[in-house]
Amino acid sequence: MFFKLILLFTITPIVELAILIKLGQEIGLLPTLAIVIATGILGASLAKWQGWGVIRRIREDLENARMPAQALFDGLLILVGGALLLTPGIITDLAGFFLLIPPGRRLVQTYLKRRFKKSIETRFDRF
Repeated sequence: MFFKLILLFTITPIVELAILIKLGQEIGLLPTLAIVIATGILGASLAKWQGWGVIRRIREDLENARMPAQALFDGLLILVGGALLLTPGIITDLAGFFLLIPPGRRLVQTYLKRRFKKSIETRFDRF
C-alpha cells in the first residue's frame, strides 16, 4: 500500500505537468492558465454548494434521530473532490468533478463499500 501511495504522489504530478505543458503548447499559455484557474474557482464553488447540502442532510438526520452515515460519507467525498479541483491539473480536475456530482459519488461509494466489506470479511475469515 505504501508503495502504491509513493507511486501515486510521484507519477500523478509528472503526468499532470506533461499534460499541462502539451496543452500549453497546443492552445497557449494564457488559455491554459485560464482553464486551471477557472476549474479551481468552479470547483471551489461547487464543493461549497454540495457541502451545504450535506450539512443540511446531516442536520435533518440528527433531528430525526437517524445516524447520518450516508451524508458523512458524501461529505468526505466532496472534501476530497474539492481538494482535487484545487490541485492544478487536468486529471485531478476530472476526478474532482466526478466526486462532486452525485452519480459519480454513488459509484465511488458503491465501490468503496464493497471493498471495505470484502476487507472486513477477509479479516473475520482468518479467525
